[in-house]
Amino acid sequence: MVRYGTPVGSFVIDPLLKPTVDSPRLRFPYTGTMGARRAYEDELRASLDAMLREAGDYFAMGGRLHETVRRLASRLEAEGITYALLGAIALGRHGYVRMTDDVDVLLTPQGLERFREQLVGRGYIGTHPGATRSFRDTESGVRVEILVTGEYPGDGKPKAVAFPDPRTAAIEVEGLRILTLPTLVELKLASGMSAPHRLRDLADVQEIIKARQLDDGFAAELDQSVRPTYLDLLRAVQSAPS
Repeated sequence: MVRYGTPVGSFVIDPLLKPTVDSPRLRFPYTGTMGARRAYEDELRASLDAMLREAGDYFAMGGRLHETVRRLASRLEAEGITYALLGAIALGRHGYVRMTDDVDVLLTPQGLERFREQLVGRGYIGTHPGATRSFRDTESGVRVEILVTGEYPGDGKPKAVAFPDPRTAAIEVEGLRILTLPTLVELKLASGMSAPHRLRDLADVQEIIKARQLDDGFAAELDQSVRPTYLDLLRAVQSAPS
């Protein structure tokens, strides 16, 4: 069962600053192929027609965002960088599809360093001067946000749930490495519980509960720190008018 998020899109817009390439080997203003390409999210904001066209392509597993995902996966694999997709892209592969305007990817600290050394300036640029984890695909204009193993979701403060190692917490679906469902749900619960501006993560958990028809038994696969919130969300889904 696949559940589609509505409305078509909800976008958080970050102003696009003139980027620089920032890596141990390179530091220069970007003046390459993206010179005429606006940031993906800015293009969507500027034109309802563009948003609707891209949304149609997105829900058909095409369009610039899915192209960005496939290109990123291919580039990471070619460089020997183990990764796992999370966020809306991973949710979609697990059964709940909603529109998004960026790509979230999990890397180890070593993987992030290799990404900076090998790929920044070669298809990816920082979203702003000095950016270290927020990049943009120069072909599509889509933002790529990197999360790092060992750090914490939501408010960023230490907690029982941390970003895992993508080498041990991912499965392959349709040729892409995505976080396992329990890991994805744990992270979203920990994020939404600790950061008031991340309440959408709790809404995502409710939607994946509906889409996958999760039940009480799934709670046993989650860290005990997030189980009560999962069960509260499950009860809310179960008690909702049909």
